[in-house]
Amino acid sequence: MDCVLNGACGRMGQVFEKTFREKCPDGTLIPVDAMGQPGEVYTALVDYNGPADCIVDFSHHSQTVALTDYAVARKLPLVIATTGQTPEEADAIRAAAKAVPVLQASNFSLGIVVLCTLARQAARVFPEADIEIVEIHHNRKQDVPSGTALTLAKAVQGERPGSRLVIGRHENGKREPADIDIHSLRMGNVVGVHEIHICTDTQTLTLRHEAHDRALFAEGALTAAKWITGMEPGLYDMQRVLDEILQ
Repeated sequence: MDCVLNGACGRMGQVFEKTFREKCPDGTLIPVDAMGQPGEVYTALVDYNGPADCIVDFSHHSQTVALTDYAVARKLPLVIATTGQTPEEADAIRAAAKAVPVLQASNFSLGIVVLCTLARQAARVFPEADIEIVEIHHNRKQDVPSGTALTLAKAVQGERPGSRLVIGRHENGKREPADIDIHSLRMGNVVGVHEIHICTDTQTLTLRHEAHDRALFAEGALTAAKWITGMEPGLYDMQRVLDEILQ
């Protein structure tokens, strides 16, 4: 596999490179990073025109348009591991998916995919329950709430039409029965913790996923890259990958 890695110099880019070299010893990784040193990495995607089977993006959502333009121009499958896209950037992803296969996820942990499934089931079984989502990350994380927490909230909302998503409840006030609250904590070097609390008057069910090492996100992105190579154009997610693993 020849893989173009955009965002190669960032924290997750470096972890992905290590994972790729361990698990794909016969593959070729092409590092690209706008902040990298010329000669060590390509500083722009358009600077590389050699062989490639796919692109994995661990850069920043602000590069989305350039990223999708490059993928479409080269007809390369694309794995997007960034979050926080603006509406215009999200439109660029959807447009690209009409021409090439695109897999986008807020979290590449297969455990998180399972957590989403369990969250939907719990919301269905306990339609009157209060649902609170708590996410914890390291103190350098910029987006609040995390993309994963939003993904979990939307999974629950799918079972509760008309529910209201509340980002933090920092003012006094009674919660509405259908509210889905997200609370964000930023501290230390926490890799990532996501909890969903489903609480009725008589019982509480807590679903929790904890990431111990960033390598799990790199492993998931590599699984996604291998899976999406050869797929038809379209917009895919990790649920689709898990479904095929379970078949």
